[in-house]
Amino acid sequence: MSAQLPAEFLVIARGQWDKSLSRDEVQKAIDQFYVWLDRLVAEGKMKRGQRLTYEGKTIVRQGTVIDGPFGESKEVIGGYWFILADSLDEAAEIAKGNPCLDLGLFVEIRPIDPQPATPHNTR
Repeated sequence: MSAQLPAEFLVIARGQWDKSLSRDEVQKAIDQFYVWLDRLVAEGKMKRGQRLTYEGKTIVRQGTVIDGPFGESKEVIGGYWFILADSLDEAAEIAKGNPCLDLGLFVEIRPIDPQPATPHNTR
């Protein structure tokens, strides 16, 4: 019997840097984040994602296109990555190590459902 592979969780980086921080403090946190991320990728606990730009488009009913992602300014989505873990609780424990969390950013963790959407498994 083979060991079960860990589940995949999407981590969405949100928020904005505290306005009181200097550029050097922000850069230090970013550098620490990449050291943390690289270690977890090497350990097989994370998969890389990407940083997102500030521009975008929102598509709504009937294909209407609206310029910009208009989320609340405190909830700007800055990027995403993936955690590989056996549970949502374990994924949250891994995410708690993100050095940027104490500086104004926060993350949302969502399990990835490998099943295609059906009327029975969507809200």
